[in-house]
Amino acid sequence: MERKILDDLILWKTNPHHKPLVLLGARQVGKTYILKEFGRREFKNLVYVNCHNNAFAENLFSDFNTDRILYQIEQAFECHITPGSTLLFFDEIQEVKNGVASLKYFCENKRGLHVVVAGSLLGVSMRKDESYPVGKVDDLRMYPMTFHEFLLANGRKQLAGALLEMKWDTLLIHHETMTEYLRQYYFVGGMPEAVQEWVATHDAKKVRGIQQSIISAYLKDMGKHTKTDILRIQQVWNSVPMQLAKENKKFIFGVIRKGARAAEFETAIQWLQNAGIIYKIERVSNPAEPLKFYADSSAFKIYLHDHGLLACMSGARSSAMLIGTDVFSEFKGAFTENFVLTQMKSLEKHDDMERNIFYFSKDGSTQEIDFVVQGAERVIPVEVKAEENVHAKSLRAFITDDHADKALKGVRFSMKPYIDQNWMENVPLYGAEAFFVRNGLGCIG
Repeated sequence: MERKILDDLILWKTNPHHKPLVLLGARQVGKTYILKEFGRREFKNLVYVNCHNNAFAENLFSDFNTDRILYQIEQAFECHITPGSTLLFFDEIQEVKNGVASLKYFCENKRGLHVVVAGSLLGVSMRKDESYPVGKVDDLRMYPMTFHEFLLANGRKQLAGALLEMKWDTLLIHHETMTEYLRQYYFVGGMPEAVQEWVATHDAKKVRGIQQSIISAYLKDMGKHTKTDILRIQQVWNSVPMQLAKENKKFIFGVIRKGARAAEFETAIQWLQNAGIIYKIERVSNPAEPLKFYADSSAFKIYLHDHGLLACMSGARSSAMLIGTDVFSEFKGAFTENFVLTQMKSLEKHDDMERNIFYFSKDGSTQEIDFVVQGAERVIPVEVKAEENVHAKSLRAFITDDHADKALKGVRFSMKPYIDQNWMENVPLYGAEAFFVRNGLGCIG
């Protein structure tokens, strides 16, 4: 399956100042697959070292002599490792002691060699017995498949291209087709194994089984990486669908259990963030640049990194999601809001691009803006509507009255076709990713 991150990997390869690359992401988002595909396509040979339950790998980093490490790999794999033509890939590198730390010495002593590693966000960044080689590695973040990638997986290359180019007239003709694919994507989500099964069989029961298996694996990880907070981590994780089912989706600790306090669950929330399986979106008090200056960490929302897993955890019936249009409004629009966020997050490729997405609520008022985003050139207020029947009173007042001095222009994602109303653009829901590709997401330009 085609993944857009391949373009980023090629840019890394051709950068004359490249460092060892760390590809991070939640489990089962396709890291191993894409790095192997990258090696096959872009290099004469790929040397793949899986560090999971591998006695050879466990002893490979006994010291940081890179010449010795490379020699032992060549002998074990009967290969030649040649700078410029070999991709050396260490998979699950967090499983072996000193594996991550060794990247510093590959950077300093073997800069010409293309070295990539993959591992879970939690495992690589949270090893307590070794320091992360800050400044000695390039980092890249991988996410579940986006709607654009879902279209490509389903063989709709031309539609996917028209979407990224924002050819709204062309897409209007295919609005029903795009809506049908979006409905499927809400159910399937972006985990590659689930997408692959759906494309091959269109068997909703098999897809749901894969999603349940992924969730089970995440639950096992919760027990593997921590001993004292397992229960609290699982309680937070299990509460997410209930949190999103509320009209006001602000995270409420009382939803976890009666009387729960923030101090009890801060570590659990951070663990889930570090694992890459939830997104924490903080409130912002002022839609001014830079948004991070106005963040309020005491008020936040939590979303899942994949809306297909959200559907599975919620127990949403496949028939209700795959037939008709109720899925877009069902569950108080939670699927839709989670979907839009995942499309935006997929564009945050590097650590320095994080925390560019917030939400706004006004003190002493019911006014709320679903998301406020730091675009490449401007702050963008975002309203998410799950249906064609839309009202944008809060967004209009926010832009034209409350913050008229800031010359903001908003975007509303809904089931309606594209229209530019000067103060706001209405973009079809399936165009969320394309809109932010065009308008940028990250540092101020």
